[in-house]
Amino acid sequence: MGFFDFVKDAGKKLLGKGDDNENVKSLIAENSETMPIENLDVVVDGDTVTIKGNAKNAADRAKAALIAGNIEGISKVNIEDMVIEDDSIEIHDLYYEIQKGDTLWRVADIYYKDGSRYPEIVEANQEVIKNADLIYPGQMIRIPNFVA
Repeated sequence: MGFFDFVKDAGKKLLGKGDDNENVKSLIAENSETMPIENLDVVVDGDTVTIKGNAKNAADRAKAALIAGNIEGISKVNIEDMVIEDDSIEIHDLYYEIQKGDTLWRVADIYYKDGSRYPEIVEANQEVIKNADLIYPGQMIRIPNFVA
């Protein structure tokens, strides 16, 4: 999985406020405690972000992509050149785009058949969901261990 697609007109307003490459890199690096990416390099080219570096695992690589993709003006994130240090951990998660009227309770009810499990979604997306009550249409999130 090298490219992620995102809604270009949704997300954090960050581009055009100085050095876009450095701003996106700083946003990803802010989460280094929960998902360290060594040798992080970010290049913003139009509506595409390319992220390079060494991620501890596939989940951390995906989280970095979600952080970058949930920036207004970004429609694609390329993580092809990110190295995964521990590739023995497979992730079988679903990526979901928040729709108008969605709540995390509703999303958990759909994918887990139990709305009260929404904290699992918050925990898996703590880098892009800072407040469970503040999600927005177009935001892309990860649904870990969903019920197929």
